[in-house]
Amino acid sequence: MTNQTKYLISIVGPTAIGKTTLSIKLAQHFKTEIISADSRQFYKEMQIGTAAPTPSELASAQHHFIHHKSIEDSYSVGDFEKEAIKTLKTLFQTKNIVIMVGGSGLYVDAVTKGLDEFPHVDPSIRLSLNEMLSTEGIKSLQEQLKVLDPKSYETIAIDNPHRLIRALEICIGSKQPYSSFLTSTNKIRPFKTITIGLTSERDLIYNRINTRVDNMMDEGLLDEVKNLEPKQDLNALNTVGYKELFKFFDKEWTLDFAVAEIKKNTRRFAKRQLTWFKKNTDTLWFDNTTKTDVILDAIIKHK
Repeated sequence: MTNQTKYLISIVGPTAIGKTTLSIKLAQHFKTEIISADSRQFYKEMQIGTAAPTPSELASAQHHFIHHKSIEDSYSVGDFEKEAIKTLKTLFQTKNIVIMVGGSGLYVDAVTKGLDEFPHVDPSIRLSLNEMLSTEGIKSLQEQLKVLDPKSYETIAIDNPHRLIRALEICIGSKQPYSSFLTSTNKIRPFKTITIGLTSERDLIYNRINTRVDNMMDEGLLDEVKNLEPKQDLNALNTVGYKELFKFFDKEWTLDFAVAEIKKNTRRFAKRQLTWFKKNTDTLWFDNTTKTDVILDAIIKHK
C-alpha cells in the first residue's frame, strides 16, 4: 500500500450476523475510524430496536453517523452520501484505511458507487399512491410493484412505504422498471473499496435473529417503543421492531404475536439484504465464524 492509495473497507451482510464486532476489530487493527451505513441507527431515539452499537462498543473505536439525527429530522440517502463523502475526505487526510459498516444496501452503494439518476415524474403519481396506501393498505402497493418490477420487489424494503412508493412512482411515471435505472455509471471516488461480506447458513442466521429479538425485549424494547408511540406516524418509525409493537399498544395484536412478527419480518429483511449484497460480484464473502486474521490476510492480498 502506498501513501497515495486510500482504502474504504466496507463490511456488509444480513442483520445480526456480527458486522459490528468485525468492524471494531478491523478499526482497532488499522488504528482507524468507523462510518456507519445503517440508516436505522442514525436516529438517537431508536437505540435498542436498531441494535445500535453499545456504549462500550462505541468507546472501542471512533464511530460516525450513529445517533446523530432525530426521528423528527428529514434525512435522505442523498444527504447521507454528501456527508459521508465529506467525512471520508477528512479522515483520509490522516488515515489510509477507513471502515464502513452497515446493512442498508442503498446507503452503502451511495458511498461506494454514488446514487443513480432517476427521471422526473409527475408529482401527482406520488399523491395517488399515498392515497392508495391510506385507503387500500400497503399490500395493494406491494402487489402492484410485483407486477411492474419483480426485481425491485425482491430487493427493496417493500415494508417501507416510502421506498415502495418511490419505486412505484418511477415505474409508473417512466413506464420502465425502477430497477432498470440502477445501472448508471459509478461515480469516481478518491478511494478504493474492499467489500467484506459476512454470512452463514440460513438456519443459523435466523436463529441469531430470533435470539437478538428476545435480547432486545429483555433490554427494554417495549419501553423504548412505548415512549415513541405518540410519534408513530413518522417515517423513521415505520420499521421492523417498532411498527409491530405499535400494533400491540393499539390493541390490534397480542404481545406474543407482535414479537413473533418482529422475528418474521426481520428474517425477511435479512433475506432481502443478502439478495441486494450478492449483486456485488467483487465482495469477499466469509462465514461469520471466520477468524479475524484470515479476513485481514484477504484484505492485504486484495489491495
